[in-house]
Amino acid sequence: MTPQNTHTRNMRRQAEEQSVEEAAALSPHIIYEVIRRDGEEELLRTKRSLFWSGIAAGILISLSVLGEAIFRIYLPDAPWRHLVENLGYSLGFLAVIMGRMQLFTENTITTVLPIMRQKTLVAFGCMLRLWGFVLGANVLGAFAAAAQFVYTPAISPDILPAIISLSEHATGMLVMESFWRAIPAGIIVALIVWMLPQAAEAGFLLIMAFTWLIAAGDFTHVVAGSVEMAVLMLQGSLGLGDAVAGFFLPVLAGNIIGGTLIFTLAAWGQVRDEVEGDE
Repeated sequence: MTPQNTHTRNMRRQAEEQSVEEAAALSPHIIYEVIRRDGEEELLRTKRSLFWSGIAAGILISLSVLGEAIFRIYLPDAPWRHLVENLGYSLGFLAVIMGRMQLFTENTITTVLPIMRQKTLVAFGCMLRLWGFVLGANVLGAFAAAAQFVYTPAISPDILPAIISLSEHATGMLVMESFWRAIPAGIIVALIVWMLPQAAEAGFLLIMAFTWLIAAGDFTHVVAGSVEMAVLMLQGSLGLGDAVAGFFLPVLAGNIIGGTLIFTLAAWGQVRDEVEGDE
């Protein structure tokens, strides 16, 4: 075999090896490291940065409510309409997640994984600080978007009744029903975050499919639901006490349990031995 043929063969093998490595699935340990490092970066961000990113996320998540309402208005009243109109629910999540904005339910995994490794009061305090800033900013953004829906002619008068109908359904569940339906939503959002490093170019479809599942399954999400809650509060048809105790707090608790206590602890369990063995 000539040197040229040997060189060509070696180059082909290297190309094949690289292709195999790129095609191979990321190990749970690598996915954990990607999310952990991302979480550490988030924990180090300034309060101003967290606040404005959270405001933007709260405003843009309203696209989920708006998109679903538009589908409802223009689709025929058929048995399959529920499945199709819930594609609109994915719009806000696509904008927020792909835009790298601060959404509270994402932080139930990204900022928790660093804590699982460090286990210090300082790290735990940083996590609670980030949670508080992001959640507060998300809710303010949600109210800003709802005010635009209710008080301005920004959207067609034909769409507002559909938004109100969706809002009444989302906030009209019993307290325990809202709580239990929030747990799967928390798990699904954490699952999206866990799968995104592996998804690469398919991230768009991944986010769309799994956030559609939240809507189609009639699960409850604290930030998207805050837009619906705010619409009814600003209209005067939902009081503060009922909004907070009957919807917001139960859904918040369910999302945290689903995203943190269930999914994140399970994810940590499968990489714990490897992570602690590296230290």
